[in-house]
Amino acid sequence: MKKKTFDKVENGEAGAAAVAPASGRSKASFSEIFAKVIFIVCAVFSIVAVLTIVFYLLGSSFPALRKIGLFNFLFGRIWNNDKGLTNPSEYFGILPAIVSSLVVTLGAVVVGGILGICSAIFMVYYCPKKVKGIYTQLINLLAGIPSVIYGFVGLETLVPFFRETFNTPMGMGPLPAILVLSLMITPTVASLARNSIESVPKEYYEGALAMGNTKAQAIFNVCVPAAKKGIFAALILGVGRAVGETMAVQMVIGNSVNYFPTGPFQGVVTLTTLIVQNMAYADGILLQTLLAVCVVLLFFILLINIGLTLLQRERKSDKGSLFHKKLREQAEHFNRTHEFRACGTVPSVLKYVCVVFAWVLIAVLAAIVVYICIRGIPNLTVHFVFGEANVSYATLRAAGKSTLLIVLMTLVIALPLGIGAAIYLNEYSKKGSKFVKVIRLFVDTLSGIPSIVFGLFGLTFFVDQVIGHRCLLAGSFTMVLIILPTIIRSTEESLREVPDSMREASLALGASKVRTVFRIVLPAALSGIVTAIILSIGRIVGESAALIYTTGATNPSPDGYLSPGLTFAVLMYNLSSSGVVDEFGQTSLEKTYATAFVLLLIVAVLNFLVTFLEKKIKKKVFGDAGGSKAAKKAHRAEATAEESSEESPASAASVDGAAVVLGGEAAKDAGKAPAVQIVAVKNELPAEGEKGKQTI
Repeated sequence: MKKKTFDKVENGEAGAAAVAPASGRSKASFSEIFAKVIFIVCAVFSIVAVLTIVFYLLGSSFPALRKIGLFNFLFGRIWNNDKGLTNPSEYFGILPAIVSSLVVTLGAVVVGGILGICSAIFMVYYCPKKVKGIYTQLINLLAGIPSVIYGFVGLETLVPFFRETFNTPMGMGPLPAILVLSLMITPTVASLARNSIESVPKEYYEGALAMGNTKAQAIFNVCVPAAKKGIFAALILGVGRAVGETMAVQMVIGNSVNYFPTGPFQGVVTLTTLIVQNMAYADGILLQTLLAVCVVLLFFILLINIGLTLLQRERKSDKGSLFHKKLREQAEHFNRTHEFRACGTVPSVLKYVCVVFAWVLIAVLAAIVVYICIRGIPNLTVHFVFGEANVSYATLRAAGKSTLLIVLMTLVIALPLGIGAAIYLNEYSKKGSKFVKVIRLFVDTLSGIPSIVFGLFGLTFFVDQVIGHRCLLAGSFTMVLIILPTIIRSTEESLREVPDSMREASLALGASKVRTVFRIVLPAALSGIVTAIILSIGRIVGESAALIYTTGATNPSPDGYLSPGLTFAVLMYNLSSSGVVDEFGQTSLEKTYATAFVLLLIVAVLNFLVTFLEKKIKKKVFGDAGGSKAAKKAHRAEATAEESSEESPASAASVDGAAVVLGGEAAKDAGKAPAVQIVAVKNELPAEGEKGKQTI
């Protein structure tokens, strides 16, 4: 009967229907190949971008390094632009700038790291539930404030305070730079450290309490040490942020070349401020030398990425960490019982330190916001906001037009590239692929390159080689490289949150993979993509170092993308260094405060939109639970089970109302409570007059 059905075609319609699936499969396979090639090209763009930047900087700086000599360049103590043109080997040394960069970075990481880790511990364990959401949003707001605002507030508050209190000539130097930088990197450290601490299994905390520890002892003796690798990774990323910061440091560090940081108020220059000081008029060998300074910065970023890679390898290693190998060997050699005595003084003190530092951080943020609002709102005059700009008079309307044009062009270019790369990494790549690891490595490298390096690359490549003059288009091309990693990472994370059951249902109904991606997966991840767009807009609006020398930084309103212009952040930087009074009697300082308020308002609005979309994503992913711990745990269990189901037949189970796919042997244990295996625990009652002692 079956043979007769398949062999015999009764009419032409049946024959056409029989042939249709084969034709559809042919078309689908062609579209699949074409789409996959496009996605691979988008993913490879990050590799091309990083290699282009590195080799272009190396090739352009090589003539200067050949004349100066690598040893003289790295260890020379004198930098003189005029004498360096004729005798570069003796007057283009950057050792003072390297030492100053290291001192300022390490100081900022120490102060900002302590504040960030204390804030993370406070948010996870000590922050009241009613306050936790608000506190988290304030930390996010602190992270989104443009660096030029931090630098300006430091210039107007810290510098006068130090000048009057310590009776110094300027009040500038490494100390103000360290304080400003530490405040800037604190949100980064706090957010990443919080994620690491929250990822510690709660059984650690509960087990410590069950063994007689206090809450503070359980947190500081068990949970925080268990999250140390994530905390170290947060500190390393903080180092990357501090090394690459330019504008905020340039405003408060003093900018005196050829000096080592011998005191807290000794004016010095860092590698980034050395570039921004000389980039405006650089040409010939001076420009090549500045490109060589960029190569040194890239080397520092490479070291940071290597450190992060080592930490990630240690997390995935089953045999323990590289840094704890010797400790493990010693423990095996002595093979003795370890005693943990109850010492509650230090953890109790650390508890109050974390609480105090966390509230101090919020107080500083509130002070910055109130200060900007009080000084900025009264200076939002009609002529400054809506007036017509000219060569000698800048307005917010002209700056807003330039900012909008750069945002639109940047997103038009970066969004397809970023979304395409994310689709390939999440939908088409094989797990454990070395090619994917290489792509992610280059994406991380691109995200770690300092903005001033992008600015100098944009000036020498897009402005001088591609377009021929400074304009908004050159600034847009530069910003594409800066925001591309943000779009890739955010979109990839959003695609990862889409349940695999939606993909499987679409494919089971006969849809091709391309159609499934564009009709099912991307719409489900739309909120996350919009979040990536909002974060990218915030980065563009707050960027100044990469745009000040690529867009032209001129006051008149631009006529198009080939015209020069300036964004809000660049306008604020220009006004902060100007002492001009306009025809309406408004000073540049007053305009700077007004521009700072506008930037702060934009950041607050974008932060609110991101928060709203994150809640919407959690509600979509976790259901009405809105991201509760039980729903998140069930979702993680579903993701883990679906990964294991790729190699074995799957069966369905229900946990807390959430559908979980369990594969193979895991299905047999559906519904059973998770078991915690304790290897060996021995509790000894404390002797009379002796502190509690526990032996493991």
